[in-house]
Amino acid sequence: MHIDYELPVTIIDVLDAKKRLSGYIYKTGMPRSNYLSECCKGEIFLKFENMQRTGSFKIRGAFNKLSSLTEEERKKGVVACSAGNHAQGVSLSCAILGIDGKVVMPNGAPKSKVAATSDYSAQVVMHGDNFNDTIAKVSEIVEMEGRIFIPPYDDEKVIAGQGTIGLEILEDLYDVDNVIVPIGGGGLIAGIALAIKSINPTINIIGVQAENVHGMAASFYKGELMAHRTTGTLADGCDVSRPGRITYEIVKKLVTDIVLVSEDEIRNSMVALIQRNKVVTEGAGALATAALLSGKLDQYIKGRKTVSIISGGNIDLSRVSQITGSADL
Repeated sequence: MHIDYELPVTIIDVLDAKKRLSGYIYKTGMPRSNYLSECCKGEIFLKFENMQRTGSFKIRGAFNKLSSLTEEERKKGVVACSAGNHAQGVSLSCAILGIDGKVVMPNGAPKSKVAATSDYSAQVVMHGDNFNDTIAKVSEIVEMEGRIFIPPYDDEKVIAGQGTIGLEILEDLYDVDNVIVPIGGGGLIAGIALAIKSINPTINIIGVQAENVHGMAASFYKGELMAHRTTGTLADGCDVSRPGRITYEIVKKLVTDIVLVSEDEIRNSMVALIQRNKVVTEGAGALATAALLSGKLDQYIKGRKTVSIISGGNIDLSRVSQITGSADL
């Protein structure tokens, strides 16, 4: 089977990424959740990218991008901007590959993510209060220092790296019916959709975003690239108001549906994952499970096999105590 229209990333790119990543990242586990399967009246499997190196899927795309640089580009050094997970992926990849890295992080970035990013290798520059501030600082660094910019999601090599998750899902559960994926800028869902749909186009790829921030969902339903953000979200790793151009092009062609979840649904999902599945996840990592527990996906999942992506587990312990402390355990 082949996709009969041109996309900026192909299954060949994803297979190449798998070769580059071999030996450097983990093939993460994907156990069946008895609790969620009973709740949802279908078979639910959890893809544990929170157990990936650096605590999130982001190292897949970052390492694939960095290992694709020419020797000349590597010598220039790299720069990235991120509130945490992409920052850590870039920083550890730089350490492995011997590349000088610098990462711009907003002032409100979680302390644990800032510390981890610095510990891996990269120099951390704290600047600004939002993505626009940090990207402006990155542009300044690129101009002044000549570093290569490593995008967090809207890049062919980054998308291909994230797509290796799709290959792993099919290796472990070839007859999966649905894959539920959190969305920020769209790199994760674009990569997974491309990989899976290239092999089996009948599988549903369904995205999840927070009600407060859902640029991809707004773009998906409007049919044109647009931004949406009313306020912040517990899913801070997905707090991206405007999706990528490349990611949107892939999503609009390959994704079945995108649903929205509330802050309470995200919080309840985080608690359920801790209490019932013994899984600690950040807000973004709980989006897919929040959608399952909300009942908004019942038409897809009842009586079928579904994979829920736990995209990351990098959360400050203080935040965990706040969330569990406010929950009705």
